[in-house]
Amino acid sequence: MKEVGIIGLGWTGKPLAKFLTSKGCRVVGSTTSEQKKIELLNSGLDAVRLEMNPHPEGNGFQKLFDCEYLVINIPPRSRIQSAEFYLEQIKFLKSMINHSKVKKVVFISSTGIYPSMPTERPYEESFDLNSENVGNKTLWEAEKMISNSKNYELTILRFSGLMGEQRIPGKYFAGKEHVIGHTRVNYIHQDDAVLAISWIIENEIWGELFNATAPIHPKRKEVYEQNAKVLGMGRPKSYAPEKDGEDRLVATEKLIKTGFRYSHPNPLDFPFSG
Repeated sequence: MKEVGIIGLGWTGKPLAKFLTSKGCRVVGSTTSEQKKIELLNSGLDAVRLEMNPHPEGNGFQKLFDCEYLVINIPPRSRIQSAEFYLEQIKFLKSMINHSKVKKVVFISSTGIYPSMPTERPYEESFDLNSENVGNKTLWEAEKMISNSKNYELTILRFSGLMGEQRIPGKYFAGKEHVIGHTRVNYIHQDDAVLAISWIIENEIWGELFNATAPIHPKRKEVYEQNAKVLGMGRPKSYAPEKDGEDRLVATEKLIKTGFRYSHPNPLDFPFSG
């Protein structure tokens, strides 16, 4: 039985914990508040309180580091925390991992790490990032920090825009004017985010870096109009003029070559609960 710790039982972490449990893993996850911990325990999940402030605070969180596998799923909260604060969080986590039973780590990053500029070819994992072109410097520094250890094996997953449940692309642009609709999207459904993490753990794929994004990239306008049609929400009032060469696409062929298959490859077919 694989024992998996999940730091961050949030929007992706909670369904991941349920899925891994259904696959026969023993799972323990963390949340930052006592109330959320109680709610998770009542839902049948093993949960502890861990808040990186930026040093660890909470109770019982050593259980996370008694697992062989650890998923780190705490994105930087740039609106309320500084880049330095997030990197301190990662530094403390790395130190705890280095002195624990954890041997294999999945670190959740974002394809927002790639440059914001359009590109003729989709951004692949081999793209050479540097301090001048990186899109999210904080995540780039975090990836480098967590990678620099000989005490555990690591795989990094860079997720594109996470959608599903109440996260509906068209909802954010209903009734808006001059909406950009001609560029193509990079999205991943919540279900596939969970499956991708599980796939890495189940198949023991370590020492790798993968983009995780739905392999089909429809135009934003197509997605917004489809959301309005299927879910009965408002459409954008108007769209901005189209321009050529503004796509910023992300490739996912490397992950697919491992045998991974997306359950929702086309954002036009994403299921939602809203």
